[in-house]
Amino acid sequence: MSRPYATDEQYERWFMTECCRCGRRKHKAGSWPDGYVCRTCSDCAVRTRGICPGCGQERALPGRSPSDGAAICTTCAGFSQDFACTRCGFEDKLHGGRLCTRCTLTDRLAELLDDGTGRIRPTLVPLADSLLAMDKPLSGLTWLYTRKGQAGSPEHLLRRLGRGEIELTHEAFHPLQPWRAASHLRELLMACGVLPAIDKQICSFERWLVGHLSDITDPEHAQLVRRFATWEVLPKLRTRAEKKPLTPASRRYAGDQVKQATAFLGWLSEHDLTLSACRQTDIDTWHVEHNGHGRNTIRPFLLWCTASKLTRRFRLPAAVIRQASPLPHNERVDLLGRILTDHDLPLRPRVAAAIVLLYAQPLSRVVRLTIDDVIHDDDQVLLRLGEPPSPVPAPVADLLLSWIPNRDNMNTATNRDSRWLFPGRRAGQPMHPDALSALVNDLGIPTTASRVSAIREHVLDMPAPVVADALGYHQVTTAKLAAQAGGTWSRYAAGDHLRSPSGWTPGRTDDS
Repeated sequence: MSRPYATDEQYERWFMTECCRCGRRKHKAGSWPDGYVCRTCSDCAVRTRGICPGCGQERALPGRSPSDGAAICTTCAGFSQDFACTRCGFEDKLHGGRLCTRCTLTDRLAELLDDGTGRIRPTLVPLADSLLAMDKPLSGLTWLYTRKGQAGSPEHLLRRLGRGEIELTHEAFHPLQPWRAASHLRELLMACGVLPAIDKQICSFERWLVGHLSDITDPEHAQLVRRFATWEVLPKLRTRAEKKPLTPASRRYAGDQVKQATAFLGWLSEHDLTLSACRQTDIDTWHVEHNGHGRNTIRPFLLWCTASKLTRRFRLPAAVIRQASPLPHNERVDLLGRILTDHDLPLRPRVAAAIVLLYAQPLSRVVRLTIDDVIHDDDQVLLRLGEPPSPVPAPVADLLLSWIPNRDNMNTATNRDSRWLFPGRRAGQPMHPDALSALVNDLGIPTTASRVSAIREHVLDMPAPVVADALGYHQVTTAKLAAQAGGTWSRYAAGDHLRSPSGWTPGRTDDS
């Protein structure tokens, strides 16, 4: 097939030109009255919507007024190109068949979720409705084309769901690969009610456990580790999840327990030992050879083995919990002042850092806050961390109130109606604590040291039970911190001190 150009120079002139919008030399996307435009500027211009100052109609405003450069509609700009969808008439970026993005997404979902009858599988209709309701359908269309044509891509998983090749159970999603795409789809199904909602961290642990057990070569070891995970680790995770959502740290610790149990069984095999023949000297040798984290995480497995009569009783060293050193008070105050006054810093980590520095909250708890926890009562702003809600100083209150209407990750099917203060990218989930921690650390704020410093300041200024109730800490924790900090409230009695005990009457004094 002959080319319409003979040389590279002609190719450059034919396909590349200077965009009249951004001034860069790019591939031509079209010819508008004001000149050639690139694809990026064309898509951005078509997405600009509002009331046209020329005709007063609400339309897409890709054109520019020659007098003042204001955005105007295609009719007033004299465009020969039409951006109206041939199906719904909405002006938008056009795809195949001159359909807008939402209509294209509708057709694509109908094709992928077809159950063989030419219609969407009935049980998956809520999923299709949720994806089509997103504010930016282009995000959904982009997601569908991720890893296009490859096994495990979103379109491949959706097609298998539509045909019924993947059962609508949580267990069916455990072996699917790639696991990130499968997890995202499972969370979408939970968010729209197709799958029953369970804790995200339990989903993550169960998926990881399937792969971990398959990697254990010894069948007896695999069976023992499966029993330990099924009857000891998972029940505790589910019990904790019933009280409050699990944190990623809880899930990692549960995984470390299983991995240490596997490593311990392998260590016994290397030393020609079995679990039933393991003696106290062998336990002591293992503890000597491993660090503090290994000793702490193997403890639940050894206790379970003892309770299950798999081994004899052992004397185990007490678990050691290390505490971070607090940040000096003046450094903490300086950091708080910087995040409140430096408006060039990104807003999201500034808000999270202020909560850590003021209220000693771990980021695993910060991400679980919702906009309903920010109480705007007349001229006062309160933050519900415990009971009663804590007052928020005016500069921090302004920061919080400016963040709520400008939250990220609100324009997709995952979190368009999210109440999370820090919405995540996953359906119905807040931001991951590790991701938020990385953003806060980029500001130069050590989260753990700042939190320890803040809680020590609080227990020195107020009784430990009051701090525990207000900030959501356990009273034993705040009491220990108060003792370590040298607090003077050790004999403080919790409760309402303004109310007299029943039956008590004031005694007479010499002045009465």
